Amino acid sequence: MEINSETKLYGSFSIKAGNLGCKLFNKAFQDNNINAIYKSFSIISIKDAVAAARTLNFAAFAVSMPFKIDVLKYVDEIVEECCEIGAANTIINKNEKLWAYNTDIYAANKAISLGLDSGYSKLYILGNGGYSKGVQYAAKKLSLNPIIISRNNWNKIENIENSIIYNCTPVEEISKITHNSNYFIDCVTTTDWGKKLSMWQASKQFKMYTGLEYKF
Repeated sequence: MEINSETKLYGSFSIKAGNLGCKLFNKAFQDNNINAIYKSFSIISIKDAVAAARTLNFAAFAVSMPFKIDVLKYVDEIVEECCEIGAANTIINKNEKLWAYNTDIYAANKAISLGLDSGYSKLYILGNGGYSKGVQYAAKKLSLNPIIISRNNWNKIENIENSIIYNCTPVEEISKITHNSNYFIDCVTTTDWGKKLSMWQASKQFKMYTGLEYKF
């Protein structure tokens, strides 16, 4: 697909830009003959990033940790579930108005459901930031009452057994200190679980961006 004046711009904003989103979305655009490009950006200020996206007329963009809460200050419209969660990871430009959505809950629902199907019934969520809030929302929709592990009670991790543990922090290799009886879900994008979660929520985003189904 030739890049021209009609090419739509999509992207993602995070502290440290990764390559996965670029790889997934640009291939999906190419496979579906869509005149669009996707670029990830490392940013310091989500306020400035949103302003830049407005100026450049981005069609949509994703938001990663730790900007998922603060981004709500700079959009025009927030869907109801994002109001309940208090965080968003997907911003779509509709007629020059930026709408906030959360597709993390879709991937989290799938991940937690797999744990439930495996016979686990108790859920611990590590972290209480923007990503965690989406996971907490998904858990409650599954009629679970998750236990939140934060800095104040972090030492409890080693004592958890026979439970679903969902890491919603950027801390790596936590699974090495958890009991092997647990069902461990890790949001860190370099892990197998992290890649799976990214692809699930990216499929949801692609459908929202284009109206097309695409399985990454």
